[in-house]
Amino acid sequence: MSLYNNDTKSRGYLFVRNGLIITFLILFAVATIFPIYFMIISSFGDPVEAGAMSYSIFPSKISFESYKFFFNFSPHSWDWLLNSTIVAACITITNVFFATLAGYAFAKMKFKGKNILFAILLGSMMIPGQVTQVPLYILVVNIFELQNTYTALIMPSIVTVYNIFLVKQFMTSIPKEIIEAAKIEGCSQPKIFWYIIMPLSKTVMAVLAILTFMSAWNEFFWPFLVTNTMDMQTIQVGLKNFRFANTTYFAPMMAGATISAIPMFILFFSLQKYFLEGVTVGAVKG
Repeated sequence: MSLYNNDTKSRGYLFVRNGLIITFLILFAVATIFPIYFMIISSFGDPVEAGAMSYSIFPSKISFESYKFFFNFSPHSWDWLLNSTIVAACITITNVFFATLAGYAFAKMKFKGKNILFAILLGSMMIPGQVTQVPLYILVVNIFELQNTYTALIMPSIVTVYNIFLVKQFMTSIPKEIIEAAKIEGCSQPKIFWYIIMPLSKTVMAVLAILTFMSAWNEFFWPFLVTNTMDMQTIQVGLKNFRFANTTYFAPMMAGATISAIPMFILFFSLQKYFLEGVTVGAVKG
């Protein structure tokens, strides 16, 4: 009888615990998804000033006028999307390539000063990005005179220390016996990297691509600093043009934000398999 009571008590405890966990997760999911839902719903409103908007969770009607207004508002609306695509794609490609090279060098190659250099790189991660914005701006704009160019938008983010660190930690888990066997077969370092390391690193490279593209696509502050004409602005900077001193075109701004979110969704879901593998790497032994 006591065993039955203990079993019943255990089942009741598990039921309450699981119910609380599920409730918390549902509330967290709703809080996370609601801003995206509100952005999409608001984008279907009429292109009127923010003061005349009727905000509601459930739209009374569906209209695509705000999307038309977004593209007709400025002759550079398409340029904003093109600029963001070029900048984000270039930054993603360079980060994946150079971070993979550097991560391989730090993880599997031996050279003098490797540990010191890696420690310096890790130390640079402790410096807030806001601290380096002023000297970086002076360097790019005043010294190199690259303001309002793709070079100014791309060059500071060619490769990041975090991506190098992430790749290095991943490649540390690759057995060194594979590389030694390739060297015995006569493979050079470029061949080892291209034919052995890169195929084994597809997971971490996909994770780098997703995280880097999202970061570059959503960047606002640096493109805002180094661009001074509308034709060179990215989509995130271009959206600020819908806000004026006395009013804001809220629905067209939400339409532009919805359009700007589409590439990120496409990239994430196309590489979702590799991203999930990257998250679970090292979680299971065997």
